[in-house]
Amino acid sequence: MTEIPDSNAPCCDDFRATSRRGFLRGSVAVGGAALVGVAHGTAFTETAYAATGTADRVLVVLSMRGAADGLSLVVPHADPAYYAARPSIAVPADQLLARDAMFGLHPSLAPLLPLWQAGRMAAVHATGLPVPNRSHFSAMEEVEDADPGSPERIGWLNRLVGRNGTGSPLEAIQYGGGVPAMAVTGPQPTLASSDVDSVWLAGPTEPDGAAARRAALRTAWAGSSGPLANGMAATIDVVDEFAAVRAVPAAPGHGATYPADDLGKALASAARTIRADVGAEVITVDHGSWDHHTWIGTTASGNLTSMAQVFARSVAAFFTDLGPLADRVTLVTISEFGRRVVENANGGLDHGHGNVMFLIGAGVRGGRYYGTWPGLTRTSDADLLVTTDYRQVLGEVVTTRLGASSAQVFPGFSPQDPALGAMSSL
Repeated sequence: MTEIPDSNAPCCDDFRATSRRGFLRGSVAVGGAALVGVAHGTAFTETAYAATGTADRVLVVLSMRGAADGLSLVVPHADPAYYAARPSIAVPADQLLARDAMFGLHPSLAPLLPLWQAGRMAAVHATGLPVPNRSHFSAMEEVEDADPGSPERIGWLNRLVGRNGTGSPLEAIQYGGGVPAMAVTGPQPTLASSDVDSVWLAGPTEPDGAAARRAALRTAWAGSSGPLANGMAATIDVVDEFAAVRAVPAAPGHGATYPADDLGKALASAARTIRADVGAEVITVDHGSWDHHTWIGTTASGNLTSMAQVFARSVAAFFTDLGPLADRVTLVTISEFGRRVVENANGGLDHGHGNVMFLIGAGVRGGRYYGTWPGLTRTSDADLLVTTDYRQVLGEVVTTRLGASSAQVFPGFSPQDPALGAMSSL
């Protein structure tokens, strides 16, 4: 019997090292507007909170860790080099969904087709870093810092949530082991917890016991100053203010059914947070591994098909779960880099350059493909070239949906003119 490779097992040492390093970074909790994260195996959720305690618009950033193959997810079927370069793993043109003259969606993305047909989902191809970087760790850092050449270690989402300057105790929270990814690293504070239901103070749980415990701690630390005192005050405030999320039923709404998978659990947690309406403005979800050096497979079976199915079912369930609240939520995907054009000897793909980004939900001018297609070549080291800087896509999202300054979130970046036009403020 043939052993089927584990689709969640990262294939290269660089990615394994990245995962370890990501969980060894340090964090502090000192108050702010809020970032919440929860670990679900290979998926990880983080949430940033708005200054007002409610959020009319929510950004969800889904990171496809390990470098997803955008050429399989959104297939350039009209480019002859694609089929010539991938004799055993190319996606047949007659199986593609939402096919236009150049592109089509992988058939495993079928659960998302209703969103595409409703004009609420789009794809931007040939996106990525302006200069190739094929190290998982280095590329992730570069993508998430989004401030080339700066000596400061501040992520673009940290700059985004920091624009309010509220000093609320819910500025940054993370669930699970480790600390926030580079995108949310920076001066805005973070709080770590294992999951939604673990945001509580140890101690008595009988009626009024928890309240008495909090009151006693406030009295004990009253008049004190310094990092420990500030941390204790922030912790108590977070527990009080986050109680609304814990009170929301964990069962999904509107008949949604999530896969029993890490990504399904993470997006269910994100939807629960949004339903609580406690001001969650930014939620990040990490999902991996898409590092498929071996056995990409076919549309019938394989690592990519398996991952794409879970991705599509989870995202579709997420928007179904939200019901009318989906009108507030915009989801964008990103991966640190793409894969080579030519398949390797193991039926997989090695590290490449350009990739695809999906835009789903509120404000998306969907049902179409965006970007400038550079064409493919079939040499052994050929990459999909980048014609749209990934910051262009993210910048259009944060300016149109959250009213943020692109210059503040992405220092030194000059947006292209004309813009992609994939987003609307409505």
